Amino acid sequence: MREALAEWRPVIDDAIAEILPREVDGDDLEAFFGEPTFAYDPEGIQRALADPLWDLLDRGGKRWRAVLFLVFVEALGENPEAFLPYACIPEILHNGTIIVDDVEDEASIRRGEPALHHVHGEDVALNAGNAMYFLPLKILTHDPADLGPETRLRAYEMLLYELNRTHLGQGMDICWHNDRGVRISTEQYLEMCACKTGCLSRIVARLAAIVTGQSTTVEDGLAQYAELTAIAFQIGDDILDVEHSLGRAGEFGKEFGNDIREGKKTLLVLHAIETAGPDRAGRLEEILGMEANTDEEIAEALAILEDVGSIEYARERALEFSEQARVALEDLPVELAPGPKAQLVEFTEFVVDRDV
Repeated sequence: MREALAEWRPVIDDAIAEILPREVDGDDLEAFFGEPTFAYDPEGIQRALADPLWDLLDRGGKRWRAVLFLVFVEALGENPEAFLPYACIPEILHNGTIIVDDVEDEASIRRGEPALHHVHGEDVALNAGNAMYFLPLKILTHDPADLGPETRLRAYEMLLYELNRTHLGQGMDICWHNDRGVRISTEQYLEMCACKTGCLSRIVARLAAIVTGQSTTVEDGLAQYAELTAIAFQIGDDILDVEHSLGRAGEFGKEFGNDIREGKKTLLVLHAIETAGPDRAGRLEEILGMEANTDEEIAEALAILEDVGSIEYARERALEFSEQARVALEDLPVELAPGPKAQLVEFTEFVVDRDV
């Protein structure tokens, strides 16, 4: 899967540039949005939409959602290049959520540089991020693969359903890390993951099934694989935040102790609260509830997570979800092409066994 990510990433970026040009002009705007009622301002749209969007994209990112879509398409027996514009839908959506998330979380760093709202301003960042929820829908309108109205309607309805659930998950996450105490269950945390991270992955799988004309049974099976893999990915992300802060992971692109500073109630935190004694559990809750943390307080919280085995526990749970994803893949009521299927299996391992 690492080879597929390396191979497809520049192709994905070129495809996004075809849809959302780096440099916009009046012709681009008319082609994408239709004729203006009076007159567009290309310079303003450049500064408010194109510049922040490409600022983020040019910083990196694995593009794994877009690449996963193409692997699904190939696994289902179709030529992925024929559906390349549709691979851009989940990638643009994902980057839109990142911009908005960073404003909501008051994040300082994204992909190793200042978060976009610190560079372009909160108003521009929020507008650009929100626009990126809607811009990909124009791909369906333009219908580059001649899907037909029924297929496009099926895709529209799927996107609306999953995007609503995405915001449900984000709402839970925001509420929890604004709470000073820890009141949630492991099941509620996993539901948040299934919504916030899982829905974008489900979009990838379901869209691939829809555009290649698969049955709803195949669509649901692929969605289950994608959701389980995404939950493993999110837990892996929580682990990476801790291990990066402990100096054991690669360049993570976020500040030291990012999740602790934001007061996030991760699976590691929930395990530590349940496992540590009352004094240390109370201290961890106290640090998570602070308006601001010193590096010493962050180190103290990380030490609690490490001492009670929360890192190992979270990794074991991530591996369990990865295994469940592989089982879902085997249970599909359709024969997948061997090469892409092997990449999908490898991906369930990659999301846990990574250092960036």
